[in-house]
Amino acid sequence: MIEVQTKGPVTTLRLNRPDKANALTADMLKDLRDAVRSAAHQNALILTGAGSVFSAGADLEAARAGLATSPLWEEVSAAVASFQGLSVAALNGTVAGGSFGMVLACDLRLAVPAAKFFYPVMRLGFLPQPSDPARMAALIGPARTKMILMAGQKITAEQAAAWGLIDEICNAPDLLARAHALTEPVCDAKPDHIAGIRALIPDQSRN
Repeated sequence: MIEVQTKGPVTTLRLNRPDKANALTADMLKDLRDAVRSAAHQNALILTGAGSVFSAGADLEAARAGLATSPLWEEVSAAVASFQGLSVAALNGTVAGGSFGMVLACDLRLAVPAAKFFYPVMRLGFLPQPSDPARMAALIGPARTKMILMAGQKITAEQAAAWGLIDEICNAPDLLARAHALTEPVCDAKPDHIAGIRALIPDQSRN
């Protein structure tokens, strides 16, 4: 249920379980982690989803069985954060719960206008994945992070763009095209040049 498409120096990973709002199972997380690691030599990585939701987070039954607190979430986000090319989250819809981790770990985030963003850990009685609060706060500040994680607020794509949680809002037909356009410069660059520029950019969200 993780589709892998490689075209030249760009790998695109698509969550493909639209009938379940791309809710993630343990097997999907393992496949996603392994696919990101396998793409380590690529110049660009794009994450997206099938259907109208990027991901509803953990599959409900799997979450009740322990997936909500699995280290697999951190393994996925760590793999994305350590990717040395340019990583782009092309969010085809709503991002919820644990699926935030891989999104926050990307370099750039694009979303369709209808996307919503929420992380209902306070209501559900779980802690967020360990690296997510710090990465979120690096992007939007501690108060707005508390709005999402503690006050349980669901924010719109427009709010997310204003806060800095996402970088652009793109209409659905143009979403992947825009993601690929943003990766074009790094696709023409040598790995050491990409690494050299990355090293000059302070980025607490990737720590």
